[in-house]
Amino acid sequence: MNKRLGQHFLKNKSAITKIIATLDIKPNETIIEIGSGHGELTNELRNKNHELRIIAIEKDARLAQLLQQKFTLDKNIKIIQGDILRILPNLIHNSQFIIPNSNYKIVGNIPYYITGKLLRILSELKNKPSLTVLMIQKEVAERICAQHNKTNLLSAATQFWANPEIIFKLKSEDFSPAPKVDSAIIKLVTKTLATNELETKNYYKLIHIIFKQPRKTLLNNLKNGTEFSKEDLINILRSLNIPENCRPQNLTINNILELAKIIPLL
Repeated sequence: MNKRLGQHFLKNKSAITKIIATLDIKPNETIIEIGSGHGELTNELRNKNHELRIIAIEKDARLAQLLQQKFTLDKNIKIIQGDILRILPNLIHNSQFIIPNSNYKIVGNIPYYITGKLLRILSELKNKPSLTVLMIQKEVAERICAQHNKTNLLSAATQFWANPEIIFKLKSEDFSPAPKVDSAIIKLVTKTLATNELETKNYYKLIHIIFKQPRKTLLNNLKNGTEFSKEDLINILRSLNIPENCRPQNLTINNILELAKIIPLL
């Protein structure tokens, strides 16, 4: 095990079964598996449906080589050694192995330290997966799924393009070696966005302004981060029935979407 890569291998077999059930696999789908490790999940996916196409991505060169040997006779499993953060965009847009019908899903036991970067990459893909199932740190999963009164930058960024849900939680003893934190399986169902590219960029720029100083009021953050006057911002908030003393955490995703339509930043 390469500690530098943050690898913790899931040994709870019932959890693997639940993960596969969450994927809701359909005939002839493509599954991209992140961090295949020793191939436990890969093998169960293959056993679930032999027509399933699996692209297994593993950063550890030694493990990738072992996976190549393990699945060398299976034409529907492709092993790629490399960093998912660099590979994924090119894989989705350029690979012929991938997805003739543009229908694919992602599953992964990812190193916790890449969660934010991976979610950002997913948000920027033009052809997003229909469903993503990830094993991540429990506290991060809870932040992603946070609703009204607990809204944060991560939840606002993720819930713009996906509907997240915590499926179940795992203890450290479910892994080898045991991590120092508990984990959660999170499901992200991709939304059909009604915004164009400019509106999307405006939304993301706005949430970084709104949540730059979460303890300050929304009004103060907008006043410091935009060229609108305080009076204009108060009028905008009133038009959306948002109190002047509202704090960022009290916003809903719809509140932010409406603000992004009224406050151009590009």
